[in-house]
Amino acid sequence: MSINRAAIEPFKHLELLAKKVVEGFITGLHKSPFHGFSVEFAEHRLYNTGESTRHIDWKLFAKTDKLFIKRYEEETNLRCQIVLDASSSMLFPKDAENNKLRFSIYAAAALQELLKQQRDATGLTVFQDTLLHHYPAKGNPAQQKLILNTLNELLISTNELKQSEATNALHQVAEIIHQRSLVVVFSDMFESSSNNEDLFAALQHLRYKKHEVVVFHVTDRSKELDFDFDNKPHHFIDLETGEELKLNPVLVKENYKKTISAFEEALKLKCAQYHIDFVEADINKGFDTILYTYLVKRSAMIK
Repeated sequence: MSINRAAIEPFKHLELLAKKVVEGFITGLHKSPFHGFSVEFAEHRLYNTGESTRHIDWKLFAKTDKLFIKRYEEETNLRCQIVLDASSSMLFPKDAENNKLRFSIYAAAALQELLKQQRDATGLTVFQDTLLHHYPAKGNPAQQKLILNTLNELLISTNELKQSEATNALHQVAEIIHQRSLVVVFSDMFESSSNNEDLFAALQHLRYKKHEVVVFHVTDRSKELDFDFDNKPHHFIDLETGEELKLNPVLVKENYKKTISAFEEALKLKCAQYHIDFVEADINKGFDTILYTYLVKRSAMIK
C-alpha cells in the first residue's frame, strides 16, 4: 500500500504563509527578521554621507528636500517541521481504512506537497515512546523523497503496543530545531503519563524557542470524545498497553465524557494561552476537508 498521489495533488496550489517571523535560507515568500534590499518595502531612514546612493528615494527628496534611504524587508522561505505521532493509539479505529495514523500521514504528505510547490523547507519527526525519525527541514528533492518514503513505510506499519511520549518528543524537537520554524504536530495527545501539565509545558517549550506551533488534535470524535457506542456489552482493548476491559459503555459514558471534555478544554485553553493554533481534526471529516479548511482560515487571518 502506498500513498495515493491523486489525493494530495490538489494541495500543491495552496499557499501556506508563515504568520510569525521565520528564518530561512533563500529568497522566497515569507517574512524574515533581517533587512536587505529585496522586494518588500519596509521603511525609510536618513541617508548617511558616504553611503551608496542606489536606494535613495528621490521622490521623497523632491517633497522634503532631505535624503532618505529605502529599507526593504528580505523575504525568506519557510522552515516547517512536521511532527507525527505514530504510537499505537493512532491506529484507532483498529483495522479501519481511515484510522488516526492514516489521516495524519495523508495530511502530512499533502502539507509537504504544498510546501514543495512554494520551494519551502520541510522536515519530519516521527515519535512513539522515543523519536523514531528526525529529518531537519530541507528543501531539496532527496529530502522530499525521504519524507514521502518514510510516510509510506508508516502506512504499512502495525506499531503494536507502542506507547506515546508526546511530552518528551516535543521537548526534544524544541531543543534540536535550531532555527525558528513552523512546527506542525499531528497527534491525539493521549499520553502514557496522566500528567497533563507536563504535556502543556512541552508545548510551551516550543513557543519559548520562538517556533510557531500548530496542533492538529487528531481523534475519532464520535468514539473517543463523544463515546458513541451501542447500549450493549463491549470488549475494549488499550492499543498501547494491551489491557482489556469488558463493560457496557452506557455505564461509564457520563464520567468518561466529563473527563475527556475537561482534557480537551484544558488543551484548547493552553494552546490559546501560548498562541498556538489548535485544530480539531476529526478523522471522520477527512484529512482534505480538515486541512483545506484550516489553510483557508489561516490565509484569511494573514491577509
